[in-house]
Amino acid sequence: MTRLAWLSDTGDLGWFPPVSQALKDPDGLLAAGGGLSVERLLAAYRRGIFPWYNDGQPVLWWSPDPRNVLFPSEFHRSRSLRKSLRTRRYTTSIDTAFAAVVQACAEPRASGPGTWITADMAAAYGRLHALGYAHSIETWHDGRLVGGVYGVCLGRVFFGESMFSRATDASKVALARLVDECLVRGIVLIDCQVASAHLESLGSRPLRRSEFVRLLDEHVGGVCAWGAAQR
Repeated sequence: MTRLAWLSDTGDLGWFPPVSQALKDPDGLLAAGGGLSVERLLAAYRRGIFPWYNDGQPVLWWSPDPRNVLFPSEFHRSRSLRKSLRTRRYTTSIDTAFAAVVQACAEPRASGPGTWITADMAAAYGRLHALGYAHSIETWHDGRLVGGVYGVCLGRVFFGESMFSRATDASKVALARLVDECLVRGIVLIDCQVASAHLESLGSRPLRRSEFVRLLDEHVGGVCAWGAAQR
């Protein structure tokens, strides 16, 4: 039986067990503990691992198989989304309200009372944002933040973390802007982590973990394709 690896807060902060050792039940659970330092988070993403846990739990690290991904060229603009984009009732921006997007993503959803974006998680991604690794796309209507998405960019891969919507299609508009930015900047892959009907309707699809890791090995190195934030 595969045993769950426990990470130390000291020593090699970039160490993780091979993703092939992740549990099958629950799918993709690889390790626990270790904290949310910048070094550990970046090492995790480069290996196809992400943190996901609730308040009162240790940090849990995941690498599910298959992985849900969106290739920018495969993004599907539904009829309603095309209408929302065409009417220009929304405007979008990049990295102008990162903390507000994370906070909105952490708010309870209609599907349940809890959130996995703890205060420690929000602070950790705030540090990544300050260093130029984490980015947000904001959707605005009449000066009010109504939607957004945030994630981490390494090399030519954008690792999506969460999105929110307070108005019809607002999160989809943010995702459409993200896709457009990826196409312009040469980002080849958006990691969606786990599947959902919502993401699948927008063009995401499952990818074997081995293939996902191969793409990471090919594309996460080198200069970040995101570059300087645009307003």
